[in-house]
Amino acid sequence: MTEAPGFSRDLREAGGFVRFRGCLAYDGSAFRGWARQPGLRTVQGVFEEALAILAQIPVPVVVAGRTDTGVHARRQVIHFDIPEAVLERWERAAGDGGLGEWVTYRLRRLLRRSPDLVVRRLAPADPGFNARFSAVWREYSYRIWDADAPLDPLLRGFVLDHSGRPLSVETLTRAGHQLLGLHDWRAFCRPSEHGTTVRELQEFRWERGDDGIVTATLRADAFCHHMVRCLVGACLALSPERLAEGQLLRWRDAAAPTSGYSMVPSHGLALERVGYPAPEAYAARARQTMAKRAPLSRPEDAPGLASPGEVH
Repeated sequence: MTEAPGFSRDLREAGGFVRFRGCLAYDGSAFRGWARQPGLRTVQGVFEEALAILAQIPVPVVVAGRTDTGVHARRQVIHFDIPEAVLERWERAAGDGGLGEWVTYRLRRLLRRSPDLVVRRLAPADPGFNARFSAVWREYSYRIWDADAPLDPLLRGFVLDHSGRPLSVETLTRAGHQLLGLHDWRAFCRPSEHGTTVRELQEFRWERGDDGIVTATLRADAFCHHMVRCLVGACLALSPERLAEGQLLRWRDAAAPTSGYSMVPSHGLALERVGYPAPEAYAARARQTMAKRAPLSRPEDAPGLASPGEVH
């Protein structure tokens, strides 16, 4: 996210606003999700309040992935647009220190009373960049403790306590690999009224760390509501034998709700990274994503779309 000399001036000439791009990290335990809600503490609400103080006007923020209550994020990506007058004031205040560095510092200071929300970095962005619609993939992790020993109480806000019920990482990885591809995930999500449940699951792996914690990592072009928590819950509901026999595949291909599993709680889930194409493909990717997804269409079929060139 380096700033090129004269970049903000070029953007002003293009349309009167400068788009900023940022990366946030947060502990979701005390937030009621990302989206602003009246009377509730949310990530968007807290960040936009700080941004409004700095800009002296309300500034709406667009996010790569709207996390639910209790869900964490290591590298959540956002964008927002600043009018010329605000930008000029910021540039005067920043002086020779760098505009992105100054804005990042000022917002960190304004958020010092909310230590569970951290601004990793902010800088002017390409005007075609869209935090939500330019993304080509999102990656989530879900952490589980399955040992016989009790879960460390300092981890209880970030790890699912599944103690005494050991997991076979190898079996889970094989089962997850069978699910990969472009499919209808209606059996593993909460469908929205107008949205599609067709997604491309690109990665689903399980690993046990040196600390004994089992981590499920899932990557897709996008996720349906509750899709990660439902997939992990379905895996935990099945014995190694039923996993090996393809029960997950049968549920997926039925494309219908099932009572065969329960969705896991939110506190074990974290948004880890978001991938984007090369800058020249930002706008094309955004247009493609905003268009209604045709069944069994693949992101790489779009003309002029580069392979992922950035990860945050």
